[in-house]
Amino acid sequence: FLQRVGRSGHSIHGTPKGLLFPLTRDDLVECTAMFAAIQRQELDAIHIPEQPLDVLAQQIVAEVAAQHWNATALYEQFRRAWSYRDLTRANYDAVLRMLVEGYSTRRGRRGAYLFHDRVQDELRTRPGARLVAILNGGAIPDQFDYDVILQPEAIFIGSLNEDFAFESIPGDIFQLGNTSYRILKIEQGRVLVEDAHGQQPNIPFWFGESPGRTIELSQAVSQLRSEISPHLDNGLDATLHWLQTSYALTPAVAQQLAEYLGCAKAALGVLPTLHDIIFERFFDDTGDMHLVIHSTYGTRVNRAWGLALRKRFCRKFNFELQASATDNHIILSLGPTHSFPLEEVVHYLHANSVRTVLIQALLAAPMFATRWRWNTNISLAVLRLRNGKRVPAQFQRSDAEDLIALVFPDQLACLENIAGDREVPDHPLVQQTLHDCLHDTMDITALEQLYQRIAAGEVRIHCRDLTGPSPLTAEILTARPYAFLDDGAAEERRTHNVKQSSQLDLATARQLSRLNPEAVAQIQQDAWPQASSSDELHDAIVMMGFITEQEVIQAIHFPAAQPNPDNWSALIDDLLQQGRITQVTHNNQAPIYVAAERLADLLACIPEIHCIPEIAPLTTTPDHNTGLLALLRSRLEYLGPVTAAQLAQPLGISISGIESALLQLEQQGFVIQGKFNSHSDQPHWCERRLLARIHRAHQQQRRREIEPVSQGITNNRFALVGYVDKDDEDPGRVQIYAALPEPYLVSIYGPDQQLV
Repeated sequence: FLQRVGRSGHSIHGTPKGLLFPLTRDDLVECTAMFAAIQRQELDAIHIPEQPLDVLAQQIVAEVAAQHWNATALYEQFRRAWSYRDLTRANYDAVLRMLVEGYSTRRGRRGAYLFHDRVQDELRTRPGARLVAILNGGAIPDQFDYDVILQPEAIFIGSLNEDFAFESIPGDIFQLGNTSYRILKIEQGRVLVEDAHGQQPNIPFWFGESPGRTIELSQAVSQLRSEISPHLDNGLDATLHWLQTSYALTPAVAQQLAEYLGCAKAALGVLPTLHDIIFERFFDDTGDMHLVIHSTYGTRVNRAWGLALRKRFCRKFNFELQASATDNHIILSLGPTHSFPLEEVVHYLHANSVRTVLIQALLAAPMFATRWRWNTNISLAVLRLRNGKRVPAQFQRSDAEDLIALVFPDQLACLENIAGDREVPDHPLVQQTLHDCLHDTMDITALEQLYQRIAAGEVRIHCRDLTGPSPLTAEILTARPYAFLDDGAAEERRTHNVKQSSQLDLATARQLSRLNPEAVAQIQQDAWPQASSSDELHDAIVMMGFITEQEVIQAIHFPAAQPNPDNWSALIDDLLQQGRITQVTHNNQAPIYVAAERLADLLACIPEIHCIPEIAPLTTTPDHNTGLLALLRSRLEYLGPVTAAQLAQPLGISISGIESALLQLEQQGFVIQGKFNSHSDQPHWCERRLLARIHRAHQQQRRREIEPVSQGITNNRFALVGYVDKDDEDPGRVQIYAALPEPYLVSIYGPDQQLV
């Protein structure tokens, strides 16, 4: 920022000036933090690449092409350069051997540029190597940008990235600058276009990537959030005054910043910083779960973390995830097989193993292929210019792919033929490409240090199960394709199913961490089986595994769903007489009713039982674990959120045994544990489908509260324009949702329906 603004006002008495236009609220936070860092006279650190082997290969060819060199003397000469001060002789010899014997010995001496007299230890150049070094020198990789030519004037108006050009077809409309153009033809290195006369683009995004936020700027963002957090507890007015005095913000900017971070803290309980990372999980309207990690460590760390987590999830649940990463967030869109406690996610990776997992993950990512092509160009393995002419982009891509197939066969091999991890060869270019991906595109060192700090307790992990996305998730839910960690199309992202509130106030944000008890009760009532005949009741008992005497006689859980308990008692007597069910007692426990079809599962759990009447099981008795899992599955499908003690009580089984079985169901993605009851601190277990229904019911209830007033209750003199939320912590707060065009009088009624 300082360098760009410093380019303006280039005169003796000129003053550099610059304007920043934040496009999102996260941009607003970052810009505010950046200005504070500038006032503190902070700068981003410049990191010089350490001993890049691709550049070393190019320079060796250039030096030997100019004069003969002793191999040892040339090694000592390179070590005089700062970047190569720690260059080992083993790495130097590996690069030298690659230039002498060829980039891949599987195709002979092809690509060799040097002769090495091992007796005299002298290096001499092969024919043609000098011309190759002159024409193809340089360490800036080719981006293969396409020139955009306006027809019929043949005017050059800009350039497009190669990926954008490859993905486009004639007829597509895109925007370049502030003008839209229609593609007429795509040629080698050129895109011919015509003016689209203001038509809307049908290509909604650009392909590309940015270097990511530096750790210095991430520290500034973290410091801003840490400083504003205690002021948010003192109220909005105090926060606004502090922002305007401490950060010199205008009232409008301070208002947006305070409201945004205030709602975020109300929803999450704490603001994410370098010392506090938040794991957030919520359901969308289709029942899918999304896991958002609020991490302010920047894109390089978050991209590495997201890729490694995605690989770990793939191996643990055998399901490919959609994932994205930005400077502040990581999102993993989970499928129907994922069920786990949030606290467990942080332990999926470890400081000692995260590098190995990340290497296997990045080998399948597009970054490896791109970096490989760049390194083959720089190391002269794939030429950019041949015979004075530029090699076409598709030829360079093919040559780079052919070379990787020779030196690293597992990279392009069929995955069905690979058992376990891919074996990475000890080839200089492969190792350099991995190094570039791990340390330039990503930051594996910072990620390893982060996990070490988590293990030491220096970084705190906060887990939040919410009823909807928090305010901080807006940017990651609408992330651009350059943030994707998978190869899925932008229009097929699961994040499109997440509905966000355009305006989220403090009171609504506080409710995100609490499920509405009415929604829980409603879904429990809807899930409870209804039976008006003996056949229906028998089917319900089969589906539930068993039913307790209290549930039959008293219907204590769901009186609305079972208005006439005596009717169930009569139906139970009919089924007992028919021998289709039996009353089971054991260990002085209350009686339960089991159908003949499920008696084998119960016997597997409780061998010593007393049945009235005596009936024979219709199936073979399974082992204890299988029978218990089957019964718990059936019960959880109808009970809603319950504790392990509630599940264990009718069976007379130890709570530890129930919890062990529940953990197995959790691994299968069937059940989710969490604190779904605001009146109890004990963990509850809920079948995943039912929990998704509870979240949808919660959202629907919140939406019904702000539905527009129907036309039927309005007239020329009266309209319902607002309401006071009964759960609102501020009793004097009134929300206005509609207004008449004429002046009106607001009447406020209290809980007793008396005019206040």
